[in-house]
Amino acid sequence: MQKDITGLKWYAVIVTILLLVLLTSSIFFLRTRKFEEISAERINIIEKDGNLRMVLSNKSRSPEFLAYGKGITPSIPAGLRPGLIFFNDEGTENGGLVFMGGKDSVGNYNATGHLSFDQYNQNQVIYLQYSDTNGSQNTGLHIDDWQTKPDFWDWRAKYKQAQLLPEGERKTAILNQLMEPKPGQKAYAQRVFVGKDDAKTAMVTLADRSGKPRIQMQVDSNGKAMLNFLDEHGKVTSSFPK
Repeated sequence: MQKDITGLKWYAVIVTILLLVLLTSSIFFLRTRKFEEISAERINIIEKDGNLRMVLSNKSRSPEFLAYGKGITPSIPAGLRPGLIFFNDEGTENGGLVFMGGKDSVGNYNATGHLSFDQYNQNQVIYLQYSDTNGSQNTGLHIDDWQTKPDFWDWRAKYKQAQLLPEGERKTAILNQLMEPKPGQKAYAQRVFVGKDDAKTAMVTLADRSGKPRIQMQVDSNGKAMLNFLDEHGKVTSSFPK
């Protein structure tokens, strides 16, 4: 009996060692394995602590907007943004690379290419975008100003709630306050645009803190070049050539 027990002990030790070797080899194999091609609907890149840093996905499995690892309320829904979404150290979205395009049942088409970088706890402040709806195009580099407070998702929630109010002076006043919390300082404003419009005009536009264009440098589709200076009301004050 004693010999049988001793034999079983040795058997258990040997089997345990073999299992550990097999497990270690499997882990090493999976870590170092080379794939020539991978097909996947979604790939999550995470830190060692599980914090989400990047999502590469198709349209249906694309993530909702996340702040500190959680969906915001009201949510920017999942399933809309095929491409690559980035997250910061706190699990909050801070940029992305998205491509879409296609025709509907009657032949109308829409196409978009978008690479963006977000301000901390705010929306995008620099983005490269191609947008095309049935030939109406807007293509270029955009640089925006965003307020620092409140956080984007809180501001967006208040804006969405205000949009649901009955039409009238109260609704208009709330929306105006949200869009321009301080006189002359909007919640966000496009400050720089470098690109072209659907009239095939190449342009550089510099705007003030309220988003009003103040300098425009452009070359139209016929090759005519112009440099315009504008006042705060959008009136051209001087041009070159005159």
